[in-house]
Formats: sequence, C-alpha cells, structure tokens
Amino acid sequence: MTAGRHVNTLSQSWCTPPKYVRAIKKFWGGRIGLDPCSNEYSIVHAEKEYQLPQTDGLSADWDADTIFVNPPYGADRERGTSIKNWLAKCVLAYEQGSEVIALVPVATNTGHWKKFVFGKATSICFLYDTRLRFLEKGIDQGKGAPMACCLIYWGDRCEQFYNNFLEYGAVVNIKNLQDQKIGKDVNSPELSFDQQQMKVSNY
Repeated sequence: MTAGRHVNTLSQSWCTPPKYVRAIKKFWGGRIGLDPCSNEYSIVHAEKEYQLPQTDGLSADWDADTIFVNPPYGADRERGTSIKNWLAKCVLAYEQGSEVIALVPVATNTGHWKKFVFGKATSICFLYDTRLRFLEKGIDQGKGAPMACCLIYWGDRCEQFYNNFLEYGAVVNIKNLQDQKIGKDVNSPELSFDQQQMKVSNY
C-alpha cells in the first residue's frame, strides 16, 4: 500500500493509519470482509486478505460483502496496472453487491476519477489530515504523504457513512451523480466494464 510519495515505487509497506482502520470497522459493525491489497505489516486484519506482492489482489475474486482498498498509488509496470484499475474494480464490486471503501489521493481532475468515482461512487470523505501519516512497515514514522487523501464509498448507506466519518473529514454525498456522464466525454456512448478496463490505460 504505497503512500504515493514516490508514485513509481512498488513498495508495499505503507499501511493505513489506525484511526481509519478503527473508523471503517466501526462503520461495518466491527469487521472488514476483504482487504485485496494487504501486506505483512497491515493492521487491517480483514477476514480475507490478499497480500502484495505475493498475491495479485487486483485479478483475484472480490467475493465479500464489505471491502476496504488502500491500493498501490504508483504504476505496476510488471503487470501494466495502476490505481485506475483498482478504482475500476471497486466499481465492479459495488455493482455486484459489495460495499467498498477506498483510501486514495484526491485527484478530481483525472480521467479515472471522472470514470470510476464521479457517477459511480455515492459518498466521499475528504480527510482533514494535511499530511496523512501512513504506517511504514507497521510503524508510525516518516513525514507523511504530500497529497490530500480521501475515503471513497461505493454503497447505499450514505447517511450512515456521513455520520460515521464526519469527524475525520468533509463528507459529501455524490449519489445524485450516479449514472451521469462526467467530463468532456459526456456525449460518448456508455462503455461496458470490459471496455472501460481496456481504455483505462489511456488516461
């Protein structure tokens, strides 16, 4: 789980801060069903975990009712994937009945936000932390991430999400954007998930 300080790094030792793990577990009744991008230092302790880099959680089945994703923020040149592909998988999991929360950088001007966040997610918590301090190999150290971060929610319990996460950031309900075409491609035909996966590398 990279913190994004070096966007091309493949280090997987940057882990979610404890307060957000606690908040997410509280929202989901004390448990997280799946963490598809875990590592040996993770404190998430989901019921099911795929540990990077040994297991490619992006290509594995996300067969859980609740899924927390803190994806690598940099590009995986070996697999040809990036954070865009993780967001696309979040959308697919939600469409198949899961609730998903992702901890990612705020990048509202990017193609992957316009394709997989706006019009697809239902709420966003823009975190108050100015320099989010990820755990480095399980330890709270370092200077923190240089970019703003947020929790994106794909799910139908927007009021509960607001009440649970308001103390951590500004929570915005974007459910009214669902199924809207966002950005300069508003007049282009809607793409299937497979077509989106094929195009995502072009953003």
